[in-house]
Amino acid sequence: TFIFNTNEGNPGKVVNENLSTLERYVDTQARENAYDLEANLGVLKLYQFNPAYFQTTVTSQILLKALTNLPHTDFTLCKCMIDQTHQEERPIRQILYLGNLLETCHFQSFWASLEENRDLIDGITGFEDSVRKYTQVKVWMNKYGWTENEDGQIFIHYQEESVKPKNIVEKIDFESVSSIMATSQ
Repeated sequence: TFIFNTNEGNPGKVVNENLSTLERYVDTQARENAYDLEANLGVLKLYQFNPAYFQTTVTSQILLKALTNLPHTDFTLCKCMIDQTHQEERPIRQILYLGNLLETCHFQSFWASLEENRDLIDGITGFEDSVRKYTQVKVWMNKYGWTENEDGQIFIHYQEESVKPKNIVEKIDFESVSSIMATSQ
């Protein structure tokens, strides 16, 4: 929870102080492998209304953290809040490209491109592990035809589709059963 300075005497100073607090929080999320979408969207919204305060490094951290939360739509939400001119800047352009590769399930291309741009994820603790979980699950889902519902739950085929009936035939001769029949009378 953040307490924002609401001193109305100098709105520029207030925005700068509040934004600085949120930007430090984004950096903390990156270092501590935490994630707070609402705070990150707040930073991007402040950048929209105050373009002079825009920080490429912070925006890059926000986008990379959103990628770690796939398959949720956080990345798309964040991307839509970034001005088109900033989307063309490095490293934002490269991160958007990586995001597109993940969203379109081009996993091999994603990992190859990430290897070429390792500097992008410097300081983002747990990035590769988080993305790897997403990519590996999607591979298994595609391989076996599993589906995901709106709540993010993955459904494996119905058991009826994978269970095969088997007839069991036992041959019992009369002599082995006759002693049981005699004692049961």
